[in-house]
Amino acid sequence: MYIDVTEVAVRFKQGNSEYQALDRVTLEIEKGEFICLLGPSGCGKSTLLNVMAGFIPPSEGTVKIAGTKVEHPDIQYQTIFQNYGLLPWRTVEKNVELGLETKHVKKEERKQIVKQYLAMVGLEGAQKKRPAQLSGGMQQRVAIARALAVESEVLFMDEPFGALDAITRMRLQDDIHRICKETKKTIIFVTHDIEEAVFLADRIVVMSANPGRIKEIVNLQKLKNRERTSDDFIVARDRIFSLLQMKKEDTVEYYL
Repeated sequence: MYIDVTEVAVRFKQGNSEYQALDRVTLEIEKGEFICLLGPSGCGKSTLLNVMAGFIPPSEGTVKIAGTKVEHPDIQYQTIFQNYGLLPWRTVEKNVELGLETKHVKKEERKQIVKQYLAMVGLEGAQKKRPAQLSGGMQQRVAIARALAVESEVLFMDEPFGALDAITRMRLQDDIHRICKETKKTIIFVTHDIEEAVFLADRIVVMSANPGRIKEIVNLQKLKNRERTSDDFIVARDRIFSLLQMKKEDTVEYYL
């Protein structure tokens, strides 16, 4: 098992009281899987992602990646947030180079790697522009290229398309789906959008709130047609919608 989340609980102090964000979450993820964490606001999906990425220590339980306990962020496990995280004084090229500089990659090699990944995300010719000159969708493409450039094993993505308009969002969904197939990276993707999850995921982890728990796991690996208007897609979407309406808390794995 590549990512192993075992009995993870997270509690935060709130004045004199304590808030439980996650309760006994256990999840196993294979290498190369695309996992969507889906659920309503406050269900702990971003907290779970941040625990796996090493930003939040669990109050109980453990997370292991490739057999190693996660205790802090690692350059091999890149996180992409909704706010892009680009440095405004750097060009596109220099933003993508950031992780490569940390890894002490030589300048000429950096330029070739940047060129490769900017082409992969459809930003050829944008190397010398600054973030302020780019649309939101283009800025998110830069953030994706930066994460890919360091050849990270895992991409953690926390609602990366949430601030974008519907058309740009669908285009980036297409791009990340293609990139996932090309690179075979393991991706953990937080979303509250059912259609986004159905389009992208090998498995959808449906979460419930108060406290955050895994409600059910839906396996979409056998879903034949992911065209957004296809019968297969609509059946899967409606199934996920019905799960979110159910009261049952048991963890069950479904195949569609």
